[in-house]
Amino acid sequence: MTQATGNISPSAIIGPEVVLGKNVTIRENVIIEGKVTIGDDCIFEPFCIVRGPTTIGKNNHFYQFCSIGEGCQDLKYAGEPTTLTIGDNNVIREHCTMHRGTVQGNGTTTVGSNNLFMVNTHVAHDCIIGNHCIFSNNATLAGHVTIDDYVVFGGLAAIHQFGRVGCHAMVGGMAALNMDVPPYVMAAGHYAKPFGINKVGLQRRGFSKEAISAIFNAYVFLYKKHLTIDEAIVEIEKLALEHSEVQPLVDFLKANGRGIVR
Repeated sequence: MTQATGNISPSAIIGPEVVLGKNVTIRENVIIEGKVTIGDDCIFEPFCIVRGPTTIGKNNHFYQFCSIGEGCQDLKYAGEPTTLTIGDNNVIREHCTMHRGTVQGNGTTTVGSNNLFMVNTHVAHDCIIGNHCIFSNNATLAGHVTIDDYVVFGGLAAIHQFGRVGCHAMVGGMAALNMDVPPYVMAAGHYAKPFGINKVGLQRRGFSKEAISAIFNAYVFLYKKHLTIDEAIVEIEKLALEHSEVQPLVDFLKANGRGIVR
């Protein structure tokens, strides 16, 4: 173990390959083993388990009973040295699980920065999560899921393998997502359907009235005009020429996915 300054409980088990940054706090009965690198100012509450290969950035707070960097639950996984990478300033609450990737996928699971993962959140293998997201209690991400920045996931919501949720979208509690959720869209239900744009979230993040109006107009083209996706994209691209905030919606619709919630 490479150790800088920090507060480590005598009951913690730290493997010889673990590299710790400065001012890391590791409380009672924490186990960290394998090729794990931990940045400065991280906190691990009692009974956390971290296994590598895993890289963790700065100022992350892991609450008790988290399982981080464990081998994934995919039956194809045969112990390959895949990875988990976590950014900075994340809060990971009790009983959260984050698994490493698979060689059939990206080989890694990636979590960005400034996210909140509430109790029992599950991040499966090969997921890619952006920044500033909130996952409420028991939110469940299947393998190969992509979540863009500023997404809010309600409690008990779940998303299918290879699903996508675009930036600034909001997923309602207990939603079942078997299709992709475009940027800015609110989706809820079983199976989830669209319910307008995340106007309150956009206002809180400083979007102008003009930008929000353009995003709403794009939503109308996508969902209210009875257009095909290709026809809607043509109209939405025109809006994006005047309002750059609409461009993420264009990019999302043009990318390959599972199809969008309708």
